[in-house]
Amino acid sequence: MSKKRFDNVWDAIEDTPAQAENMKLRSALIMALKAHIARTGLSQSEAAKLLGVTQPRISDLMRGKIELFGLDTLVNMIGAAGLHVEMRISDAA
Repeated sequence: MSKKRFDNVWDAIEDTPAQAENMKLRSALIMALKAHIARTGLSQSEAAKLLGVTQPRISDLMRGKIELFGLDTLVNMIGAAGLHVEMRISDAA
């Protein structure tokens, strides 16, 4: 049995390359939001007000429940946090 190596965990566990790319983007956005909340010292209630969501949504975010957040929602939350998203597209390796 050969062991297959992957560059990213999402490449290993998702069914298609498209699904893996979606999860990579969502993961990056969630990590950025979590880091921003921690860096600014916001409580979950304060973060919820800032980002225009409920406190339970922030709890889901902080617990890494990635399946509960779509790209649109995460991009909107990034904007509400005063952060900027940049995107780079390249050919697949």
